[in-house]
Amino acid sequence: MHIKSLFPDPPKVPQSNVHHLLFNRPDQKEWPDYTLFVDVATDQRRSFREFVERVRDGATALGADVVQGGLGIRPEDGEVVGILSENCLDFVALIHSLLAITVPIALFSSYSTPYEFKHTTSVAQPTRIFASPSLLTLALTSGLPADRIYILEGENKGHTSYDQLVSSVRKNGIPRVPVRHATKDTLAYMVFSSGTSGLPKVVMLSHGNITHVLLGMMVIGMEMAKVQPPPVWNTPEGIQISLNVVPVYHSLGLYLTSFFNFLGRSTTVMLSKWNIEVFFDSIPKYQITNLSFVPSLIHQVVHHPRFKTADMSSVKGVGSGAAHLPPQLADQLRTRFPDMGRINQGYGLSEITMGAAMTPIPGLLNGRAKDKPDSVGILFPGLEARIVRPDGSLAGPNEPGELLLRGSLVALGYKGNEKATRETFVDGWLHTGDQLQIDEDGVLFFVDRAKAHYLTSFVSCCTNPFSQDTLKISGMQVSPTEIENTLLAHPDKLITDVAVAGVSGGRTSDERIPRAWVVLSPAGAALGEKEVVVQLVVWVQEQLSRYKWLRGGVEIVGAIPKSPTGKVLRRVLVAEYEKEVSAKAKL
Repeated sequence: MHIKSLFPDPPKVPQSNVHHLLFNRPDQKEWPDYTLFVDVATDQRRSFREFVERVRDGATALGADVVQGGLGIRPEDGEVVGILSENCLDFVALIHSLLAITVPIALFSSYSTPYEFKHTTSVAQPTRIFASPSLLTLALTSGLPADRIYILEGENKGHTSYDQLVSSVRKNGIPRVPVRHATKDTLAYMVFSSGTSGLPKVVMLSHGNITHVLLGMMVIGMEMAKVQPPPVWNTPEGIQISLNVVPVYHSLGLYLTSFFNFLGRSTTVMLSKWNIEVFFDSIPKYQITNLSFVPSLIHQVVHHPRFKTADMSSVKGVGSGAAHLPPQLADQLRTRFPDMGRINQGYGLSEITMGAAMTPIPGLLNGRAKDKPDSVGILFPGLEARIVRPDGSLAGPNEPGELLLRGSLVALGYKGNEKATRETFVDGWLHTGDQLQIDEDGVLFFVDRAKAHYLTSFVSCCTNPFSQDTLKISGMQVSPTEIENTLLAHPDKLITDVAVAGVSGGRTSDERIPRAWVVLSPAGAALGEKEVVVQLVVWVQEQLSRYKWLRGGVEIVGAIPKSPTGKVLRRVLVAEYEKEVSAKAKL
């Protein structure tokens, strides 16, 4: 099966810095100024014009020569700037300042443990880091000189902040640096993707990738406008007001706060980090019209006592992304929004920048775009897809096979991992490793998952609950192999073999949580099973982020089941565990 997107192709545009598409469009010159951002933690507000000025002054502070008073950061010098921060307004401003001068950005998780941070920095190799004050101690473990560590928002004695850099440009009248030219392959930013082979890989995304996501969204918007009237927002400025609760370092949060919101006039209200009480308070306070979640947060919301009583009358649209949203959970959410249609699903992954497929609204593309039950939708504009059999031949309609994708959304590759890049990006085609099927109408259906994926704001990826290679927990990617490697690295060598897989017990019916099966070493046997379990659990909690903890428990076994080729049979372990759980539930 080989298909092309049903959407019209995105328009051809000259290769350029994505900054121009975001901030130098002719239509924006006619916009009246408006509130672009609100920070819930500080109630600070920033208008669109203020933001653009701050971005350009920030670019000058970062890129101007040292003799002029700037930092002299240039990509040709091998500079890479890491960001380690909770959500804040200057997170987005710094991203755009760096894009303007074509300096690559590495987006580090604000939930990183020192163990995880050490690995991600060793691969991304930042030359400077901007950190929030609360994460400064972690940033200082990067091995960079202290004068290469900056504060993103706030103050800390001995470290320069982004705000101080911007203020210096304005105070000293440093001439603005021009926006630097970028080609479609100019590296823009890097995110971390936990695949099936252990520690996270660094996915490299380009200015061209971002540009074509935005052009594709414009195409989708124009086609949707043909079949539905433009929304009317009953807000003080007459524009959409979205509440973002997703971390900006995550692809979903990145595109919600840093790219999509510049395609039209809208306000983004940002939570620095998730707090359900502040979430409920913020909706009426800021007259929120649109919400975007990950399923685990929806689970918390619908089961909170305030869900049935909180004022959410201003909300007109809800999106879910980053993981599969179970139908029953979506139904629970819609009980508070009876006039809202269903929550769409789709498919995407880091290596394709954002979404690869989306479920269409009724009547889209003159009815050629079909919305079918259990599907992940139709291809995004500008994409081609193949479904291939194990021997590489094309599968037929409705025949499962590996999904290959081609188009301008395909990432540049993995930094510092040529082997994985060669295996994944072949002759212009991205080998997703995922099993899908495509029907005669060009509609995609998910079958099984092999890699971990990020999703766009309006899609939630369908996962197979029995696929154990990569887990989605709280919208985050979890590699069982990473947890296995961590357990084997225990300094007391308590085990000789291990398997980790996802089992039931998550916040949603579809969410699988990590459980470990371990084989004791002589040292472990001497210590005793109970003490080994305690030590392994504590070790994982010290080394890995909370969402990677072994909430499914640890079980001592005599041997790990494996195939004749040595592959761990995780499905066997999971099936036995679930059978035992089911049997106990019946007693």
